[in-house]
Amino acid sequence: MRRAARTTSVAIALATAFGITACGSSGGAGVAADEKQTLTVWAMGTEGEKLGDVAEEYEKAHKNITVKVTPIGWDVAHQKLVSAAAANKLPDVMQIGTGYMGEFSALGALEPVDTETFDKKDFFPASWSEYDGETYGVPWYVETRALFYRTDLAKKAGIEKAPGTWKELRAAAKAYQDKAGTRWGIYNQPGGLDTVQTWWPYFYSAGGSVVKDGKTALDSPAAVKALDMYGSFVKDGLSRKASPPGYDVVKDFGNGKVPMFLGGPWQTNLISEDQPDLDGKWAVAPVPAEKSSKAQIGGSSLAISKESDHKAAAKKLIKYLTDAKGQADWFKRTKDLPANTAAWESGPLSTEENWKVFRKQLETAKQDPVQPKWTEITSKVDAAIESVNQGKASPKDAAKKMQGQASGLVE
Repeated sequence: MRRAARTTSVAIALATAFGITACGSSGGAGVAADEKQTLTVWAMGTEGEKLGDVAEEYEKAHKNITVKVTPIGWDVAHQKLVSAAAANKLPDVMQIGTGYMGEFSALGALEPVDTETFDKKDFFPASWSEYDGETYGVPWYVETRALFYRTDLAKKAGIEKAPGTWKELRAAAKAYQDKAGTRWGIYNQPGGLDTVQTWWPYFYSAGGSVVKDGKTALDSPAAVKALDMYGSFVKDGLSRKASPPGYDVVKDFGNGKVPMFLGGPWQTNLISEDQPDLDGKWAVAPVPAEKSSKAQIGGSSLAISKESDHKAAAKKLIKYLTDAKGQADWFKRTKDLPANTAAWESGPLSTEENWKVFRKQLETAKQDPVQPKWTEITSKVDAAIESVNQGKASPKDAAKKMQGQASGLVE
């Protein structure tokens, strides 16, 4: 299950053109939750495909409610949400990717979350995002990054345990290459869209913060150190300098060319489904640490349109989807990791080692800043990482450049 690709933010510009402001306008009291009505819901990617089945189950228990789910591809989701917000035609309930939350919160198109109904203590800390003191989405599912590694090739390489530090990670990459005969030691995305997703674990593990004391901090010693470490794998021939279009790291993980990579929970399923011969030959470990083991948190939240006339019923549906029982059911259907921590207390999430690793990583995960221009900010970081990998800039110069470019984008 692959996650959302970023697009350049145009929502704020469109909001200005169409007269949307941060205060928005409420749809009023609207229809009571127990009245007969239809709820419109937009969901993206695999979630959009699977949510219809859950909606049917929900309708059986709520005879007055019809849930109309519209699946939307991630490739068009951002533009569709922007256009609908500008035209005041958002659905009653919509899935909002983590990277979009700041942007759409700033538009004033979303209803603030009822914190008496939804308690942030029920969710992983980093999954609960706020913008200007308000929360506009209830965490639905979460993801983060962990280290995937080949245990069978580790034995050939003389690696006795998963690398826990940067120093051990470099040593393992070298050992895989020299002693186990792998083409590469690790795969770090070298450039292009969303390179930052692989780099964040290095940055955050080095103690970095994108924003510190209200100011951009992308030229910090942690940023320089993370760029230097990331670039060193390419410089020393341990990771690819370029990836072909549509590159699939899971395929190279399966054929032994790549013995390690930082990946998300959906890749556990891809490996099981696409590389069945690897059964028992791989594992997941926490992100190797410089100062501490940290990665970013991702996923999606469920939000209600400010203009919806069905807010009461929408709130009940979201409660159903995000309580512990609903989250456990959603995991069975999709393997999306629950944002509600109580859903992890039983079943495979509580017993299988790979899921335990992801839970541990989620407990310490860092939340990306909730910024309206977040996709623009990360595009600058993508470019900086690529410039280091291509040998066009030193880590220090690349950090200085992305700091200068991003500073004017942070609110």
